[in-house]
Amino acid sequence: MRQMEFKMERPGLLKEGDSVTVTEGVLPSNYYYTIDPSLAMSGNIPFRERMKAREGKVTRVVENERGFYVTAEFEE
Repeated sequence: MRQMEFKMERPGLLKEGDSVTVTEGVLPSNYYYTIDPSLAMSGNIPFRERMKAREGKVTRVVENERGFYVTAEFEE
């Protein structure tokens, strides 16, 4: 299992237990992942840590002083 954190801009878009699909984006030296349809976005991921799975499940949603963060778990 692989866990990944995503930043969500508004509350209530995702909740624990939701199934999610991610889309991979490419930058010159990193990948990034977006929970469809543009609900939350990961930080930059180095090429060597590329994610293979595209479907996962939300395990946690947290609000802190910087915003809303979603943790999702993927089978790899």
